[in-house]
Amino acid sequence: MDFGKFGVFIYADGLGPDQLAASAQRIEKLGYSTLWYPEAFNYEALALGGFLLSHTSKIVVASGIANIYARDAAASVMGLNSLNALYGGRFVLGLGVSHAPLVSDLRGHEYKKPVTTMRAYLDAMDKTWESLGNTPAEKQVILAALGPNMLQLGGERSLGVMPANVTMEHAATARAQAGSGAAVCPMVHVCMTADASLARAAARKALALYMSLPNYTNAWAGFGFDASDLENGGSDRLIDALVVWGDQQQIEARLDAHLGQGADHLAIDAIRSDGEPGLDWDVLEALAPAS
Repeated sequence: MDFGKFGVFIYADGLGPDQLAASAQRIEKLGYSTLWYPEAFNYEALALGGFLLSHTSKIVVASGIANIYARDAAASVMGLNSLNALYGGRFVLGLGVSHAPLVSDLRGHEYKKPVTTMRAYLDAMDKTWESLGNTPAEKQVILAALGPNMLQLGGERSLGVMPANVTMEHAATARAQAGSGAAVCPMVHVCMTADASLARAAARKALALYMSLPNYTNAWAGFGFDASDLENGGSDRLIDALVVWGDQQQIEARLDAHLGQGADHLAIDAIRSDGEPGLDWDVLEALAPAS
């Protein structure tokens, strides 16, 4: 599976069918290799994947990520098999353990040890493929991963890893833990403005939800940040580490540096500098492979 250099990460929940279809088609036309989307509150991951595949012709569509507590392993296997059979092998199933509030509060499940739970889930997927007699030569699965054990598991049992809300330097850690043969595909926030105040204000709005999730705050502590960095929407130091901002030249240089740290592919979350929701198409036009 070739993810290419740049992909686009879209928050689908706020978009209707026409907006989703038009966005996917425009992203494909711009030459981006992969379209990523999360499973959060509204759209179910496999149904949305099928919709996006049906409105495009060549771009890889990847869940980033599908919550393993939302469906059993057999359902994931059959959904993955179905989408790839129907749409020319263009679907990648990004899997993750999500976050305790989205598992316990929203779904009523017990949130268990992440790595142990994910390993058992992958074992069950393998068992399903074996039972069906159609284990693929390449399992088009990728894991959301932050810490060393999940990064290692992703390298051993899937195409690779998709870390989100991480520093540029994390790519080197991900590469070391996942191994040389794994795809390292971080999600990267990008805000195109050289005005530090505008960029940081927009970034704080975009990252507000993540600031309350222990999986991320614990990871940031491992990067050298402390409780003070989480106050008031995030310190300048934390925001500047998590969000690429500046003019086009500065952004391109930092993205290239991110790739130089060990990433293979960057899933770009184009944040609007005015802080409003939605993709910043100026960013995506500027960074488009086809431009």
